[in-house]
Amino acid sequence: MIHLYHGSTVDIEHIDLEKSRPNKDFGRGFYLSEDRQQAWRMGEFKALTEGGSPVMNTYLFDEQVLTSGELKVLTFEGYTREWAEFIFLNRNNPHAVPAHDYDIVYGPIANDRVGGCKLESMRRVISRLISSSRT
Repeated sequence: MIHLYHGSTVDIEHIDLEKSRPNKDFGRGFYLSEDRQQAWRMGEFKALTEGGSPVMNTYLFDEQVLTSGELKVLTFEGYTREWAEFIFLNRNNPHAVPAHDYDIVYGPIANDRVGGCKLESMRRVISRLISSSRT
């Protein structure tokens, strides 16, 4: 069992996927991080943009579910062409229906907000990774 974190402005006792926003990196879902600081920064960002105070939600997760076959899991080990295409697909999905049917997507997110001007550099990375696959 490992601890996973979700930064927010509210205590979340029960996860409700209907409250999730569409067009996120891995699609509509509940995003967790193994990195407590990253989750805290997301809570601070939400507090800054939406009001309120940051709240750290902590959950215990059984890692065995990733390999048990109980759930459909997609894993990205790093910033690859496939990862970039998956993010592009989800961010640009115009439909209410999710772009994929995975229960869990595990991998790095393209965090556009943390670290100043990462948005433009992340767009360039994604653009370069996708265009390099088409040449």
